[in-house]
Amino acid sequence: MNVLQIIGIIVTFLVGIEHIGIACLEIFGNSKLQAKSFDMDINFVEQRPAKISMANQGIYNGLLGLLIILVWFVFPFKWLIAVWQLLLAFVVIAGIFGGFTATKKIFLVQMLPALIALICISL
Repeated sequence: MNVLQIIGIIVTFLVGIEHIGIACLEIFGNSKLQAKSFDMDINFVEQRPAKISMANQGIYNGLLGLLIILVWFVFPFKWLIAVWQLLLAFVVIAGIFGGFTATKKIFLVQMLPALIALICISL
């Protein structure tokens, strides 16, 4: 294992933790913080269908974050890297889509760390 892979492992864990944090914000966050974080109008975020949709998205983010962390304890290293590559690729793709459709911040906050981790663990 080289230094870049160690950095990749650390960043991968941070991506997992970040997704759990995003999930908490989407599920339990107050409307003002959600609107600010996701560049949405407060009136939209306070609508019941938007709250339900955001909470549903939060479940996916939370489970993805938890999975990214838990595979460390389940898979041998050879398989661990392959599973992380797949999961991080999912995050990169979702980050690209979100950056184009929701807010440009997603490119920096979600996509970039996952891309860095993906590159580092793949070397």
